[in-house]
Amino acid sequence: MLNNNVEYNELLLEAWEKFINNEEHDYSFMRPEILESWKRSRSYLVDPYHPKKVILPPEDLEKRIEENRFLIEITRPYMEKLYSVVKGSGYYLLLIDKDGYILDLIGDPKAIEHGKEHSMLVVGSNRSEQYAGTNAIGTGLVLKKPIQMWGGEHYVKPHKQFSCSSAPILDADGKIIGALNITGSSTDYHPHTLGMIISAVDGISNELKRINASREIERVSNQRNLIIETMPSGLILLNKDNEITQLNSKAVKMFNLRNKDVIGKSLFDFILFEDNKSILDKEIYNKEKYVFLVDSPSSPLKYNVSIDFVYDKNGVRDGTVIRFEETRRINRLVNTIGGYKANYTLSSIIGSSPATMNMIKDTEKASKTSSNVLILGESGTGKELIAQAIHNGSRYASGPFVAINCGALPKGLVESELFGYERGAFTGANKDGHPGKFELADGGTLFLDEIGEMPLDVQVSLLRVLETREVTRIGGKYAKPIDIRIIAATNADLLKAVENMTFRKDLFYRLNVFAIHVPPLRKRGDDIYELTEHFLQRFRESKKIDYTVDPEVFNIFKKYSWPGNIRELENTIERAINVTEGSEIKAEHLPNHILEAVSSDQPEEKEEEEQTAELDLETSNYRLIISSLQQSGGNIKKAAEILGISRRTLYRKMDKFNIDLNEFRN
Repeated sequence: MLNNNVEYNELLLEAWEKFINNEEHDYSFMRPEILESWKRSRSYLVDPYHPKKVILPPEDLEKRIEENRFLIEITRPYMEKLYSVVKGSGYYLLLIDKDGYILDLIGDPKAIEHGKEHSMLVVGSNRSEQYAGTNAIGTGLVLKKPIQMWGGEHYVKPHKQFSCSSAPILDADGKIIGALNITGSSTDYHPHTLGMIISAVDGISNELKRINASREIERVSNQRNLIIETMPSGLILLNKDNEITQLNSKAVKMFNLRNKDVIGKSLFDFILFEDNKSILDKEIYNKEKYVFLVDSPSSPLKYNVSIDFVYDKNGVRDGTVIRFEETRRINRLVNTIGGYKANYTLSSIIGSSPATMNMIKDTEKASKTSSNVLILGESGTGKELIAQAIHNGSRYASGPFVAINCGALPKGLVESELFGYERGAFTGANKDGHPGKFELADGGTLFLDEIGEMPLDVQVSLLRVLETREVTRIGGKYAKPIDIRIIAATNADLLKAVENMTFRKDLFYRLNVFAIHVPPLRKRGDDIYELTEHFLQRFRESKKIDYTVDPEVFNIFKKYSWPGNIRELENTIERAINVTEGSEIKAEHLPNHILEAVSSDQPEEKEEEEQTAELDLETSNYRLIISSLQQSGGNIKKAAEILGISRRTLYRKMDKFNIDLNEFRN
C-alpha cells in the first residue's frame, strides 16, 4: 500500500539508489508493479537522472493529433470539468494516446511550466516507460489498468517531485486507445485523485460506447436508406464470403438472374468484372465498370458501379453492397471480346500500287470525318479491313467496332439484331429483352456489311436512325440517343438496286456521303508480291520454316484474274504451304483451277514468263528494301523488322542490289 510519509519516501530513495547501482537490497516493502517497472526501465537504458527528451516534430504531431481527433474531442469536456474541481491547487491534466504521446494538456499555468521545465510534460512528448521510465502514464499503459504513483516511486529522479494518477481509456472493443492523467506536486498528494480520474475515464468510455452505438445505428440506417434510395438501380448484397444474400428486381432484370438460383452462391459464379475479384478489394463510388455474365461473356455490359462495405461491431468487414447504375456508354470490353474490336489501321493495308495508294488516301480522308461511309468492292477485297482502319483513325477509335453482315442473317432477325427488343416484343424473345447492335456500338462504329441485302422494311428503320440519331428497340416505347459512326459496304451495284426498287434511294444517298472504291486484286499490279510475302511471313513464324516462292508461281499469280481477290490469294498460299513437302512453293502446289485458267491463255513461252516473273520479283524486292530503309531512317534492325527478315538476310540483299546504307541516314 502506498504511504505518504517521510519514512516511506526515505526507504524508496535508498532502494532507488541501490537499484540503479545494481546493489543487493531488500525491496519487499515496494509494490511489486513498481519494482517490475523499475526493472523494465533499467532494461530500456533509461537515464535515472535525466529524462529523455522525445518530442514529435510539428508535422508528426499534427498528424497524430488528427488521427486522434475523435478521442480529443470526446475527452476535452471531461478534462475541463475535472480541472474546474482542482483549479488553483497545482494540478494539471494530460490526455495521452496509446503510444504514450501527450495529445492535450490543461491545468494551472505555473504547474504546467514547472512540469515542462523538469519533466518535459508538453504536448508531443512521450511518457512511455521506454523513454520516461516508471511513471503513472507509461506504467499504466503497460499494466492496462489505473494506477497512482507517488514521488519516490518514479524511476527518473526529476520525476520524483510529482505525484500522478492515470487510467487507460478503452474503446468499445476493450482496446486501449489512450489514457487520462492528473499530475501534481508529491507534497500535495491526495488518494482521491485516482478515483476522480477513474470516474472521468468511465464517463469517456461510456461516451465512446454511446457514440459508437449511434454510429452503428447510423450505419444500419444508411444501409437501409441506400437500399431504399437505389431501388431503381440494380442492387446486390453479399456476405463476408462474397456470397449473394439478396438482389433486387432491377438486378434480376439487368443480369437475367433469379433469386432462387443465386442466393447463397458466390457472386462470381454468375457475374464477372473487368478486374475480376479484385474489384471487391476496396470501396468505390459511381465508377464505370465492365460487367458480363459468365454464361454469355461475349455480350459485355457497362454500368456505373458503387461498392460499399458493411462492418460488424468489431469493425471487421462483414459484407458488401454493390449498386449498378445503367450508363449510355457501352463498355470498352466490347472492343476486345465478341468480335467488337477493330484490329486494323491504315498501316495494315498491304500494297503500294497506284490503285492501292489512292484507296489509302481516300480511307485516311474518311477517317478524319464523322460522315457516313459507303465502301464498294468485290467480295474478298478487304472491305472490313478498310472499315476498321477508318474507325481506328477517327474520333470513335476508343469506342467499339461492331460489325453485322446483313446478308448472313435470316430476314426476320435483321431488325432485332440491329435495333434490339424489349421484353415480350415477340414470340421466342428473351424475356428480359436484348440490346441491338446500335446500342452496343454507341460511342463507336457500326459496320453494316452487305448492306444491299438488307430488307426494304428494315431499310426504313435504318433511315430513321440515321436521320434522328436515336434508336428504339422493337416493342419499346422510348428512343435512346446514340453517338455512332455508320460505315456500310457492299459488292452489289446499289444504283441498279435503286432502279430495280430493291434498295431505297433516300437511304443510298444518306449512306453515300463518302464513297471508297476498293480495287480488285487483278487491278493492283505488283501488290501481289507484297501480299504474298505478307501471308508467307505469317506461316514462316507459325511453322518456323523459311518459305520461298518459285518465280513461275508469281508469273501465274500475275496472269490469274483472282475472282475471290485477297481472300482467295490467302487461301491459295495456305493450301500450297500445306501440300508442299519442302520450303519452296512451286506451280505444282497450286490449285488446278488456277493452273487451268492461266494455261488456257498463255501467249508467251514458259522461259520468257519465268524471266518476266523473276524480273518483277527482283524489282518488288528492291522497292520493299528501299521503302523499309526510308521508314527506319537507315536503321538496319528496324528495317529488318519491317520486312520480317533477319539483319543478315537484309545485308545480303542490300549487297546484291548495291544499296548504300549511308544514303538513308541523317
